[in-house]
Amino acid sequence: MRISSHTLRTAAMPLGMAVGALCCYPITAFDEWSGGISTPFFIFAMLFCTFCRVNIRDMRPSWLHLWLMLAQIVGAVAIYLILQPLGKTIAQGGMICALAPMAMGAVVIAGMLGANVTTMATHSLICNIVTAFVVPPILSMWGREACTVMEILARVAPLLIAPFIVSQLCRWLTPKVARWVGNHSMLSFYIWLLSLVVIVGKTTYFIIERGTEHLSTEIALAAVALVICLAQFGFGRWLGSKYGDEAAGGQALGQKNTVLAIWLSLSFLDELACVAPTAYIVWQNIVNSYQIYKKR
Repeated sequence: MRISSHTLRTAAMPLGMAVGALCCYPITAFDEWSGGISTPFFIFAMLFCTFCRVNIRDMRPSWLHLWLMLAQIVGAVAIYLILQPLGKTIAQGGMICALAPMAMGAVVIAGMLGANVTTMATHSLICNIVTAFVVPPILSMWGREACTVMEILARVAPLLIAPFIVSQLCRWLTPKVARWVGNHSMLSFYIWLLSLVVIVGKTTYFIIERGTEHLSTEIALAAVALVICLAQFGFGRWLGSKYGDEAAGGQALGQKNTVLAIWLSLSFLDELACVAPTAYIVWQNIVNSYQIYKKR
């Protein structure tokens, strides 16, 4: 029986998460052996393939970008205040799921869903840079340690700006190569899938090593992450529909940079709060799989 490319792409994300979870020990060992370079390499390659489709002259901030940023920041503060009666750890976990910037892979998935890739690339740059300036004062108020703008920029800027610059140089110096890469946009999806396997493998390893000492809190954090995930995708799609790009709004607000969120949790919040963004990885990719299935 021949498996269609549509079926393969639809099943790719759940399959990738399953492989990452089942092979968490060898994946973590390989990542440590490589000096942790595998995930940054995949993200760089994925964004390079995506940005080859983007003309820098077409990139302009819009009202949609402004509303998405306000929803991200105001939503994070509101979630913390609403969840605070349930405990500081749960409130921090919910807050970081909303406060984290748009995932770099969101541009890839949004493109598959028919969103305007230039709109997404523009928001990717705006969102990650603005978040770097907004996060430190918020974490200083409600975290266990203060962080600085430079600490966050050092985590996101190289992986965001470098592939953008390289892709635009490629468009200028070797336009045929850039055109070929842009015309094979599924390359970025499969590279992103490899990064998903590594990320899920590493986070599964982390959860196993922590044990089940705080199981009830971990379940509550996972449930909170699910509710926030669905709410952000839904509200983002509603915002996007007002500007003629429902898919862009949904992915920009709903698909989060969970790697950064986990690092922020471990570095500046109660370490247990990282369970929320870890669970968010699963929820957002189930949503993505469903959206790809419905689209195709």
